[in-house]
Amino acid sequence: MNQTMLDLACTAMAAAYAPYSKFQVGAVVKGANGKLYAGCNVENAAYPEGWCAETSAIAAMVADGETHIAEVTVVSPGAALVTPCGGCRQRLREFADDATLVHLCGAEGVRRTVTLGELLPLSFGPEALR
Repeated sequence: MNQTMLDLACTAMAAAYAPYSKFQVGAVVKGANGKLYAGCNVENAAYPEGWCAETSAIAAMVADGETHIAEVTVVSPGAALVTPCGGCRQRLREFADDATLVHLCGAEGVRRTVTLGELLPLSFGPEALR
């Protein structure tokens, strides 16, 4: 992970729309094309119908025509280590593989780096349907 990914994730986190949970999250996915795509959580009054930060970042990537994630950065406030939710783990798996690095960060930097395979062991991916 580079500082640019963290900076973009922190900027996205600050823009999050989280009036219900009050828990802002930012994420950046790096496409295979090298571009960085940022997203933030966007909540909805029909809670929990909002979007997680990872989902928003993936949507920006796909809208740009990229369909492979090379690396992921997730940033959240507070001292606790925050990982992508189960739904986002599966969404990431749609566009990434078990070896894809996922950097779990606070505003100060990387707290822990794991692989997507560690977050979602024995995953079901698109190749299973081919």
